Amino acid sequence: MHEINVLIPPNDPSVSYYDCRYAVLREPIGFARGSEILDDDHQAIHAWIANDTTTLSVGRAHLIPEGSDGASADHAGPDATRCPPFTSLSDSKNRPAVQIRQMGTRPEARRRGYAADVLRALELAANQHFGAKIGLLQAREAAIPFYLSQGWSIVDEPYTISGIGPHRSMIKFFQT
Repeated sequence: MHEINVLIPPNDPSVSYYDCRYAVLREPIGFARGSEILDDDHQAIHAWIANDTTTLSVGRAHLIPEGSDGASADHAGPDATRCPPFTSLSDSKNRPAVQIRQMGTRPEARRRGYAADVLRALELAANQHFGAKIGLLQAREAAIPFYLSQGWSIVDEPYTISGIGPHRSMIKFFQT
């Protein structure tokens, strides 16, 4: 059994949390340390699973501001690619909406249900804390089967985020 940790904003995630994000999402593709930290992290919900010494699986959800189409920089730093907007946000009945980002699990901790538990915790906390009706995300190609298995649906054509690779935008309607 493992414990799922959730941090509601405003907050300051731990160094171990950021170490996991960097090790899983940025270091393998050659990004510099610091690219794992986003400007609005203190305003996001964070969820993670850790053992006694290491954070094993992480994710975050942030409220997409009213009037925003959700387009944003993929990572911190001056060379960040701008991710495309979410067309689902043009319908006001889909507000408030959150974006799930920075989901990752260390290789040695995969296939244990950690990512599914982190994702469920983010969905529940986003619905409860922000009143989110929908979740949106931009999934790396390799992660699409995971998100489909968790009830998410693809909502666009494939696109590439420079330096990272092929992605698809996905949506999930939350229970209210």
